Amino acid sequence: MIHKSKLRSENRGIGMTSQGTRDRLVQTLRSEGIRDERVLNAITRVPRHEFVDEALSSRAYENTALPIGLSQTISQPWIVARMTEAILDGGKPEKVLEVGTGSGYQAAILSHLVPKVFTVERIDELLKLARRRFHRLRLNNIFVRYADGQLGWPGQAPFDGIMITAAAQAIPTDLLEQLAIGGLLVMPIERDGQQRLITVRRTEDGFEEKDLGGVVFVPLLSGLA
Repeated sequence: MIHKSKLRSENRGIGMTSQGTRDRLVQTLRSEGIRDERVLNAITRVPRHEFVDEALSSRAYENTALPIGLSQTISQPWIVARMTEAILDGGKPEKVLEVGTGSGYQAAILSHLVPKVFTVERIDELLKLARRRFHRLRLNNIFVRYADGQLGWPGQAPFDGIMITAAAQAIPTDLLEQLAIGGLLVMPIERDGQQRLITVRRTEDGFEEKDLGGVVFVPLLSGLA
């Protein structure tokens, strides 16, 4: 069960939640291959301790995934940065859809980089907490929806970028159809017993895929919870 402890102010963080600690995390990410300075700046600006339970706030800036309850996790900062770097691909998409809001941290990072972020979550309790965080941090360009993420958000399509933060054996067809021509989808795919992070670019003639390496994610599930 998630403890709905009172959300702390971004400016309250000291010690392990201080700006200096965030800066050290960014240095770690840079040393591990993250090159897009826009992404690193967003990591610096977003208080990750606001997206975990207060009991775990001292670990918020470790480069590791952390539990957020309901068998879900907040992703490792490196993977958040890598997926964000991939979805930007040197440009600036206008509209990005995230499938799997979770804690809301990934959407918060995206909100500093693209004009509009649409995020879908199938677990109502997680979405309510994420919405509170977005409101508290005044992230007004994030739009949330309680729905089966595999169906996307048809009413807001097409999207310049689609980010799926859970692993599947195949890319949901509905999501491919909601990708704009020239748009990029990034997600983990299960292949031969391993998860691989891939990008898929939609072109006039079809789709072009690229493998970015091995990852570990929770499974992509259907339905509502």
